[in-house]
Amino acid sequence: MTTTKNNATANTTTKNDTTARPILVLGSTGKTGSRVAAQLRQRGHEVRGASRKGPVAFDWTDENTWERTLEGVGAAYLVDSQLPDAAESMRSFAKLAVASGVERLVLLSARDWVVPEGEEKLPCERAVRESGAQWTILKPSWFFQNFSEDPFIQGQVRGGELVMSAGDGVEPFIDAEDIAGVAVAALTQEGHGGQAYELSGPRLLSLDSVVDEIARATGRVIAYRPLPADEFAAYAVGQGVPEEFVGLLNLLYGWIAEGRFATLADGVQRVLGREPRDFADYVRTTAVSGVWGGGGGGGGGVERP
Repeated sequence: MTTTKNNATANTTTKNDTTARPILVLGSTGKTGSRVAAQLRQRGHEVRGASRKGPVAFDWTDENTWERTLEGVGAAYLVDSQLPDAAESMRSFAKLAVASGVERLVLLSARDWVVPEGEEKLPCERAVRESGAQWTILKPSWFFQNFSEDPFIQGQVRGGELVMSAGDGVEPFIDAEDIAGVAVAALTQEGHGGQAYELSGPRLLSLDSVVDEIARATGRVIAYRPLPADEFAAYAVGQGVPEEFVGLLNLLYGWIAEGRFATLADGVQRVLGREPRDFADYVRTTAVSGVWGGGGGGGGGVERP
């Protein structure tokens, strides 16, 4: 019955005190936060974009920035700090948010961080669930935009060779715009409180398929080179990636290699009442920007080395 309820509210705008007040978007310059803020503004909501480099200064490591960020806010989109004390900070911030009158909290988590048995590995989720606010948790798969907006990965694609320790695994990559759409619904509509939505794109893609589609769209030759974890670590460090981050990449890439989350989710359909955007559509529109080099109008097959 949840599907019916959520679809019924997908195209309605809630006119209540929560959405009449400013909506806080943490990480408002990031891949999802920037899109959440943009979609909210398109719908006429007042947005308070906050980040270390955003229009409103916010720093997870400086609690002096928290209180003024929350002043007058009715709902908040949360992205954690990615630091070792992220859960502790999230718990303190969520409690302060509720004490400040924030009624809805929407947390960007990750599908990857849940083991198959369902045990939560991210205590940030528990911090939000236990905050006393109406909460929604988003658990997306890998973003399309990692290939065009993450400097390390985008640089590899532009250079003609995507190097990962992901083997021949597949992943249901998702558009960050779809994640933002679900977040906006949870922030502004009824029916999403107490929900944890798994979000994915419409199909499973191997990394070979990813580079093939980008190659066709750009008219370039692009290869995928899978490496064992130890060889990838040496490669990444040689490219200037910090050693502590290399370990995380090997963990995440390893999960792709083993197909840990090689299944489709229906969160986008349940919330937005439509299919998620396909990777091919993202590639066609992104290639035109020149971010991957090439003409952006390629077609047909491209020879692989």
